Amino acid sequence: MQNTTNGNSQTANAKRTANRGMKSSQLMQLFEDELKDIYWAEKALTTAIPKMINNATSAELVKALEKHLEETKGQITRVEQVFETLGKKAVAKKCEAMEGLIKEAQEIMESCEPGAMCDAGIISAGQKVEHYEIASYGTLSQFASTLGLSAAAKLLGATLVEEKAADEKLSQVAMSAVNIEAAEKVN
Repeated sequence: MQNTTNGNSQTANAKRTANRGMKSSQLMQLFEDELKDIYWAEKALTTAIPKMINNATSAELVKALEKHLEETKGQITRVEQVFETLGKKAVAKKCEAMEGLIKEAQEIMESCEPGAMCDAGIISAGQKVEHYEIASYGTLSQFASTLGLSAAAKLLGATLVEEKAADEKLSQVAMSAVNIEAAEKVN
């Protein structure tokens, strides 16, 4: 009978990983590749989020974006710490998905007048980014757990919690005022 308790399954996963030779496993290679991808994405967001802040008019949205910009800087540090736990230098690999999401956000901001509609567009673009990050950090955290990398899993899990909170905050900002104001505006 298989023991399905979380602690025992993680121990079993760590043993299987050690037996396979963690650094040469396909999952480890994918983990490192995805880590490089999210590292690029987070660094790119440190230049994209200030543009969103500059285009936002809602004080609540500006505050949420400023807070998340500071969190993003901390998330970059955490990704670097994950690389350190692997004994690797932090290296970024261009993230095509994030590049596309940032480009879409830029197009939204360029195509609307400042105000509630633009704020709603910024929130929409921001939530697309958050959902990508939630998927990425959820996957990376699970990969780390499977590979027996508990320190990495903990670091990645902390970022996952922040990304979910940022998404929720953007929803609150949208529902509290921005979407209502945008709906009331007539062209």
